[in-house]
Amino acid sequence: MTAPNCSIVIRAYNEEQHLGRLLSGIKRQVGVRTETILVDSGSTDQTVAVASEFAVTVLSISPSEFTFGRSLNHGCRRASGEFIVLASAHVFPVYPDWLQRLLEPLQDQRVALSYGKQRGSRSTRFSEHQVFAKLFPDLPPSQLAHPFCNNANAAIRRELWLKRAYDEDLPGLEDLEWAAWVTGQGRELTYVPEAEVIHVHDETPRQVYNRYKREAIALKRIWPSERFSLADFIKLYVSNAANDARQAGRQGVLVRELVGILWFRWMQFWGTYRGFGHHGPLSSELKRTLYYPQRRQPDQSARPREVSPLEYGRAASDPPEG
Repeated sequence: MTAPNCSIVIRAYNEEQHLGRLLSGIKRQVGVRTETILVDSGSTDQTVAVASEFAVTVLSISPSEFTFGRSLNHGCRRASGEFIVLASAHVFPVYPDWLQRLLEPLQDQRVALSYGKQRGSRSTRFSEHQVFAKLFPDLPPSQLAHPFCNNANAAIRRELWLKRAYDEDLPGLEDLEWAAWVTGQGRELTYVPEAEVIHVHDETPRQVYNRYKREAIALKRIWPSERFSLADFIKLYVSNAANDARQAGRQGVLVRELVGILWFRWMQFWGTYRGFGHHGPLSSELKRTLYYPQRRQPDQSARPREVSPLEYGRAASDPPEG
């Protein structure tokens, strides 16, 4: 049989609510041959049963063994495609050419990795919408100044993964660490806003805190010279919360969203501060990308798509209107 263009590796733990939507979206992609590999890390719900309704290879990893990098490596070892697409189990594609657009940059041998746009769902917190808009703009930057990417919606060359797998000891940000390695090899990263997914985050304050603390610990391990001081925490909390409040006011939703804005940004930056665990300035370009409020560019907007979006039916995790 002809090998697939790409192997899709999905990490999952108790994702019965969202996984079916992602697998349905993959099934409806055009112009790409695929195989799908699900790495389940001990789900206790119907995640595996949902996967069995589709043409999916299910692999297992025990919760005691789990790290993000180890789970990805487990799936990548089973992959046979020239390219490996990495997707979170709680994302789903907006358009039927998602995979096609995500893989297009990899036709250039200089490109090692491409990653696509992410947007929130109806249940996403207001501040998280602002984070998505900052990290995944409607228009691609003229140049990526640092090795940023995100494995919730990305594609890599399998040949490069075979040379160097993901770091299995990091508590998170294994994607940034790998991207730093490939750029160090003279390869390029590409951002593709047309390769859009909806990323469903419906986290409690404690979960938001834990996510950002985990990522800060990983960031410190990847770049040991970086610092995040108490002054950074205060400055970034105030500036981001104020920016979110202004945006919410312009949209006429400030009263509804204010409490959520305040707790989300507090947990984001308190978790980051605790993750770094010591004082000192963090002045790198990466810090500005990850943490500072987005500067709005009112004269720029997304390119209109001629492709109709996929229809999934209405649910709490549907993409926001407008």
